[in-house]
Formats: sequence, structure tokens, C-alpha cells
Amino acid sequence: MINRDNGIIRSNEPFLAIMHRWFDLFVIAVAFFIVLIWQNSNHRAEYWVSLLATLILFYVINDFSRLYGSWRGEHRLVELRKVTGNLFFAFSIMFVVDYFIFQSNRLPDADKIVWFTLGLAGLLSYRIFFRVGMRKLRASGYNTRTVAIAGSGELGRRLAENIIASPWMGLNVVGFYDDKSGDPVTLEEDGQVISTRGTMQTLVQDTRAGMIDKIYITLPMRAEEKIRCLLDELSDTTASVYLIPDVFVFDLLHARSESINGLPSISIFDTPMDGANGFVKRIEDVILSLVILAIIAVPMLLIGLCVRLTSSGPALFKQQRYGIDGKPIEVWKFRSMRVMENGGKVRQATPGDDRITPFGAFLRRTSLDELPQFLNVLRGEMSIVGPRPHAVVHNEEYRKRISGYMLRHKVKPGITGWAQVNGWRGETDTLDKMRKRVECDLDYIRHWSLWLDLKIVFLTVFKGFINKNAY
Repeated sequence: MINRDNGIIRSNEPFLAIMHRWFDLFVIAVAFFIVLIWQNSNHRAEYWVSLLATLILFYVINDFSRLYGSWRGEHRLVELRKVTGNLFFAFSIMFVVDYFIFQSNRLPDADKIVWFTLGLAGLLSYRIFFRVGMRKLRASGYNTRTVAIAGSGELGRRLAENIIASPWMGLNVVGFYDDKSGDPVTLEEDGQVISTRGTMQTLVQDTRAGMIDKIYITLPMRAEEKIRCLLDELSDTTASVYLIPDVFVFDLLHARSESINGLPSISIFDTPMDGANGFVKRIEDVILSLVILAIIAVPMLLIGLCVRLTSSGPALFKQQRYGIDGKPIEVWKFRSMRVMENGGKVRQATPGDDRITPFGAFLRRTSLDELPQFLNVLRGEMSIVGPRPHAVVHNEEYRKRISGYMLRHKVKPGITGWAQVNGWRGETDTLDKMRKRVECDLDYIRHWSLWLDLKIVFLTVFKGFINKNAY
């Protein structure tokens, strides 16, 4: 299968998910206006209330039933049945509310039935059209994800057969990985031969090299120790990992289920910023960063001027960090030291550090040195809320010493985070301090929501800027 990097989902999946949300409401509204025009009905206020109530009900029901999740591996009928059921439920509630509240002034029942029929036909039709188009793109090699299968047993072969028989899913099997056998695997369905690329250690190395997007573990449950070891090593990567068909107690990170042409799987390490969540997070970041930058623009200019006047060197310091999926980014800060360490050895600031300028000490205590990072947020490299980015050299050190450390990079780094508002800020002179910070970061990823972000922003205002550990 041809592998093209300009896939739609890979770069724009959040917009596809949000498109479904708003286009659903648009279709229902259009059906409503068609009914009014067709029946030549007067535009009563009660009718508009019925429309608004139906749109809100349908939106909430869809959100609750997770209609806007990924349908890449599901049969189209499953999605269409859910759409039908959700719309029927929303209209049923609207029928009851209309009957008891508006009574004689309500939209005629016959018109409601026509409205429901037209709306349902529109929702199902555009979904079928969209699915057919996406399947053709995926079958042609666009919008693909590279997939590795850990285990070449019966379950792994069945999974490979399901994927290959369904090219519309956009999953490209790069091969099997197995410790027991290095022989190529011949599939029963079509006789296709898939290579065994190496052992589980090879799988870890290939994943760290960025060659694999998704990993499906099909080892038997009796190989519990091997699975645990494999998961421990894969936690040092940014690939999405799934276990088929069952899972025992693991330290899950934003776990959820996914179907591969009817075969269930459960994600072990995944990101909450998938689909519409990523779009919501980005909108939050853009709005907050624009508002905050408008407020702090003049203070930033004055701080930059003071930095230049109180010590030699540039006002801004750009230090390399790891961003989402472990990709390098440049984080901007006001320079607070006489040196600009950004190499293979970066020493953390300590009390009385002679590298820190007098004005720089004030900036660090008040977190004002981090204000330029709102520009990083606007550029899309960081978020307002997320795990604080560490120096690259510190990442390389602690990823070897703390299990699951690299899972912090399943989301964008943030200016403030759950660890910071809980007091885990500043120098990490002991391994336990860094563990506590990582625990908070992973806890944030597991329980992410828009409300949690707003809570952290609120707490940051009161106890996140000035901290005894910041020096």
C-alpha cells in the first residue's frame, strides 16, 4: 500500500470531528426551514423554541453517546444506527415538551414527522457520502497510519487479515514482531505474506525511531510478564498502543476502546487530544493567549527593556524542549541568567545561583520570565495548560529513570500545569520530586477536560506565579 504523508486525518482530524458536530445541526435546521416553507407556516416564536431545543438535545445526546469519536474501524451501519437512535430520542423529548408547554401553539405533529424524516435522511445521506469518499482516499494510500503487530500467533494473523481486507480503514501493516519466530507469516484469507521484522526489542527500537504510529499487542494473556515489559519500554515512546482482546490491570493513560473491523481493542497509552477534543483545546489556547497577550504586551516590552539594561545579552532566551509526540520545539523566555545554556549539559537553577542576574531573580520568583511563552501558545507549539517542558538533556536523563516519563508528551507542553498548582515546581534535586511532578502530569492527561484547564488557570492566578521553589 502506498504511504503518503499528506493524510487528512493525520493533520486535520480535529476539524473533521468538529465539522460533523456543526454540520449535523445545520442539516436539522435546514430540514426545519424546508418544512416551514413547504407548509407555508407562520414563523411563531414557539416553533423557534422547538428548533433550538431539538438542536441542543441532539448535540448533548451525541456527546454523551460519543457519536463524534473515531469510526475508522467500524462498519458504517453501526454509526448510522446510532445517529438514527439519537435523533429519534431528541425528537421524542421535544414532542413531549411541546405537548405540555405550548399545547395548541406547538408545531403540528404532521410537520414534526416530516421534519424528522427529512433531517434523518440528510444526516444519513451525507455520512454515507463522506464515508465512501474517505474509504476511497484510504484505499488509494492517502490518510494512512503505520501499524505494527506484536505477536504472530493466531490472533495477530486474524488482526492482519481484518486490516488488509479493509483498506478503507487507512491502516498499513508494516509487519509482525515476535520473539519466538522470525519467519514470514502467510495469511489464510488471501495468501498474502507479511514479514516478521524482528523481536520485541526491535519493535521498541523501530517505534523510538518514529517508524510506527500504532502498535497492536496480540500476545496471549499467559505472557503477562512479557506484555508488562513491552508496555514498560513502549511507555518511552509516543506511539499509541493497543491490547487485543483483553486487558488486565495496567496503569492506563486515557484508555478507550477501538474496533478494527469488528475486532475489539483497548488503548493502553493514548492522547485525550484526539478528534474534537484537540479542536476545543486549540480554541481555548488561541482565545486565552490573545486575551492575555493584549493585557501583557506593554509589560513585556518594559521587561525586555529592563533585561537589556541590567545585563549584557539578548532580552529573549530560546531553549530547545520536547513538544507533543516528543518533537523538538524552541521555548521562549526572558533571559534571567548571564549564560545561555542550551547544549548537552544544563544545570538547574539553585538557591543563590551566581548565574542568575538580580533582575532575573525577580523574574523567576514571579514567573514573569515565562510570559513570552504565550507566543509559543499562539504559534501552536505549546498550550496554556499542560506538563511543563523540561530541557532536552533532562528529558533524556529522566526517561531512563522514571517509568512512563515520555508519556507526558502525549499532549502539548504548557505554561502552567497540574504539577505547578500542586506545589511541584522549581528545582528537582531528588528523583522523588521529579516522580511527583510526572505523576501530576500523567494524572492531568488521564482526567483532562476543559473545566480542569480553567480550574488550573484559576489556581495559577492565586498560587502558581509566586512560589518558594522558584529561583
